[in-house]
Amino acid sequence: MNRDRLPETDADTIICQQILEADHSVFSIQSVVIPSVIQSPISSANLMEQYLRHIKNCTAGIIRPVQTINGIEFRLVKTSLALIQFLQPGNIITATGDITTLNICGGLLVNSHECDRGQLQFMVEKTGGGIRLTLKLADYCPLVLGGRNPSLLRKWLYRFTQAYIHKVVTVNFLSTLYRKITGKSVRRGVIHIAVRDGIAT
Repeated sequence: MNRDRLPETDADTIICQQILEADHSVFSIQSVVIPSVIQSPISSANLMEQYLRHIKNCTAGIIRPVQTINGIEFRLVKTSLALIQFLQPGNIITATGDITTLNICGGLLVNSHECDRGQLQFMVEKTGGGIRLTLKLADYCPLVLGGRNPSLLRKWLYRFTQAYIHKVVTVNFLSTLYRKITGKSVRRGVIHIAVRDGIAT
C-alpha cells in the first residue's frame, strides 16, 4: 500500500527521515508501531483528526486547522490567512490498512508555481509487531526555498524554521499518541532512517 517501505522496528521506537529531494521538494516521514497486544482500533481518518487537534493545541492556537467547503486550511491565529491549503481528504482502504491523503493546493507557505504538488498522508498498516502509524509529507514545495535551485541561505532558513517545527510537532504527536494508546512512553527516542535519497533537513 506504500512505495516508501519502512523497516521493521520495535514498538517503542519512532523512526524518521526528513530530506530535500533532487528537485528540492520536501519528503518527511515519521512512524511508530503500536504493539499487537493493544486493542485500540484506529483508522487513518481518525489519525488525521487527532493530528489536526494536536496542531492547534501544541501551537497554542497560533495555527488553526479549519474545515472549509473546499477542504482544510491551516490558518494563522484568528485570521483568514491560510498558511497551507488542502483539498478534501481522500481515503484508500486495503487488506493491510488504510491511507487518508490531504493534497496541498495553496497557502502562504507554498511556492505558488508548485501549489498543485504535495500531499500529507496518514497511514495505518498492519505489521508483524502490531499496527504501524505513519505520517508522510511528500512533494511539498515551500515558498521559503524559492524554487528548484534554492541558495544555501534559503536551505538553511528552511531547515531551521519549517523543517524543524514540522519534525518536532510530528514526533511529539506520535509520542503522545503512543502514550495515550499504550499507557507507556516511547523509550528509545527517534531513530533516523533512509527511505529516499536526498539532503537531510
